[in-house]
Amino acid sequence: MRLRNWIAVVVGVVLLAAAGTIGFLVNRSALKAADEVHLADSRALAVNNGTLVGRLQWLSAAELGDFLSENALHLGPGNAGDRDLLRTFAAKSDTFGYGAVLLDLNGRVLSSSRGTGLPAAGNAGWKPLFTQLTGGAKAGFSSIMVVDGAFLEAVGVPVVVGGVPAAVLVGLNSVATTSLQQYTVTLSSDVHQTAIIDSTGTIAATNRVQQLGRQIDPAVRRALAAEPAGGFVRYTTVGGTEMVAITVGGLPGGWSYVRIQTRKSFDGAVHTKSQTLNLTLGAMLLIGVLAMSVLGYRTQIQRRRADERFQALFQHAPDLVSVLGADGTIDYSSPSAATVLGYPEGRLVGTSVFDLVHPDDQPYMRGQFARLLINRDELLRLQCRVRSAAGDYRWFEFTASNQMTNPSLHGIVINARDISENRAYQERLAHEAEHDALTGLPNRRRMQDALGTSLREQPVAVLFVDLDGFKPVNDAHGHEAGDDLLRQVAARLTGCVREQDVLARVGGDEFVILMPGVIGPADSEAMSARIRESIAAPFVVGGSPVRIGASVGVHLAAGSTDPDEALRAADHAMYAVKHSRGYPQEKAGRHRAED
Repeated sequence: MRLRNWIAVVVGVVLLAAAGTIGFLVNRSALKAADEVHLADSRALAVNNGTLVGRLQWLSAAELGDFLSENALHLGPGNAGDRDLLRTFAAKSDTFGYGAVLLDLNGRVLSSSRGTGLPAAGNAGWKPLFTQLTGGAKAGFSSIMVVDGAFLEAVGVPVVVGGVPAAVLVGLNSVATTSLQQYTVTLSSDVHQTAIIDSTGTIAATNRVQQLGRQIDPAVRRALAAEPAGGFVRYTTVGGTEMVAITVGGLPGGWSYVRIQTRKSFDGAVHTKSQTLNLTLGAMLLIGVLAMSVLGYRTQIQRRRADERFQALFQHAPDLVSVLGADGTIDYSSPSAATVLGYPEGRLVGTSVFDLVHPDDQPYMRGQFARLLINRDELLRLQCRVRSAAGDYRWFEFTASNQMTNPSLHGIVINARDISENRAYQERLAHEAEHDALTGLPNRRRMQDALGTSLREQPVAVLFVDLDGFKPVNDAHGHEAGDDLLRQVAARLTGCVREQDVLARVGGDEFVILMPGVIGPADSEAMSARIRESIAAPFVVGGSPVRIGASVGVHLAAGSTDPDEALRAADHAMYAVKHSRGYPQEKAGRHRAED
C-alpha cells in the first residue's frame, strides 16, 4: 500500500511537474506575444502622432508661403510698406501672433512687425533654420530661443526674386501658445509624458507645461543621435527609476517626438500577472509534493481567479482582442466589444470577422488574412472600417499575428483600436491644406493639381475671374465686410458652375473656374455671361446694398498644355478685359510675380 501511495505521489509529482513546465512555457510565449503587440502598438501610435506634429510644422511654413504669394515685398531696409504688411500678417495669424521678421541672407533685420523682443542675430537657435534654407529646403525651423523669458520658435521661408533667394521671411511664435502645444496638451496623461524636442534636445511642446524649455534626459538625446529615425529606449534616471522612451525622429528642423513613461507602467498589468502566475505555479509544484489532493483543489481555485482577473482586465480595456480561426471565424472576442462596438458579450463568437468589415475593405482584408496564414511569424498592421452594433462604420487599426502554432491560442490574434478620431483629424488637416479657409473653396494648390490632371486627358476651358470694385467696398466697410462679400461671391459662383467644373479661390478677390472637356467658345462664353450677370446683382454687406462687377478672362487650353501656361493665358485674358473696360490694373505687379 505504501509503495502504491508513493507511486501515486511520484506519478502525480511528475505529471504536475510536466504540467507546470508547460504552463511556464505557455505563459512566456503569451507574454512575449503580448509584449510584441504592445510595443508595436506603442511605436505605431508614436509614429502617427509624430506624423501629425510634422504636418503641423509644415502647415505653419505654408502660411508664410501663402503670405508671400499674396503680397509683394520691397525688401528694403526699414521699408515702411513691408513693416505694415508684416504687422497685418502677425495680427491675423493664429500661428505667428508673436511677430514676423524680414531678414537678409546674412540674418540682419530688414523689417519687423515689432520693435523689441526679437532674438539676437547671433543666437545659436538661428543656425538650424539657415542651414536648412542654405541646403535648398523650402522652409527652415529654428531651435528654441529665449527672449525676455519667453521661449520662441522661428519658421522661415525664402523670398525668391527672379528665381534666386533674396531674403528670408520669418514667423515667430511663443511655443507656450502654439497649436502644437495645444495638440500636445490633448495627449495629457498621468502615466506618460509627451514631448516635442528641437535639434538641441530642448522641450518645445509637452503635456506637462512646467517642463517647457527644459532639456530632455541625456539618454534620450544619445538614443536619437544613434538612431535618428527613432526607436525604443530603456534607461535609468539619476534617481534610479527605470524608464522607457519611444522616439520618432526626422521631423522638420531636426525635431523629434518623444513619449516617456516608467518601465513599470509601460510593462503594465500583463507582466505583473505573469509573475504572479509563475509564482503560483511554483507554489503548486511544492504543494503537490506534500499533498496532491490539496494541490488539485488549490489549482482549480487559482485558475478560476486568474480567469476572472483576465476577464476583468479585458472588460475595461480600450482595445478589442479577438482570436480567429483559419477561416476567419471569431473563436474569442474580448468583453470590451460591448463597450467599443456595442455588441453583447459573446455575441460575435462564431460569426465571420469579414461580415463586420465594410464591403469596400473586404477584398483587401481577405488578401491580408490569407497572407498572414502563409507567413507564420509575420506581424501585420492595417486599417479598415468595422460595423458597430448600431450599424455605423468606424475606422479601426488592426495588429494581427499568426499564433496558429501557439498551443494556448491556436489562431490569428487580432488587436483592434478605434482610430476614428485620429482619422478624422488627419482628413481635416488634409482638407485644410487644399482649401481656402475663408470660402471653403479649393485653393490655388488644389486647383493647379486638378488642372494638371484634366489637361493630361482632355482640353479644358480656364476662366480667370477678378472682381471689379471690390477694393472700394473693402475700404469703405472694413475687412470683415469684405470677407463676408467674398463668401457671398463664392456662393453665387458655385451656383453658376456645372457639376464637373472646378471652382477655386486663388487670391484676394480672384477666382478660377476649370471647365473640363470644353473645346469651343460657346460654353465658356455662356459661363462668362452667367458669372457677370450673377455678380452684377446687388449684394447686402453690413445691412447696406453694394454693387460690384466681374472681369472674366477665358483661355481654351488644348489637351497636354502646360498647366501654368494655361493659367497665365487666362490671367492675361482677364487683364485685357479689365483694361478694355477702363478698370485700373492695381494688382498687375503681383500677378506678374506669380507668373
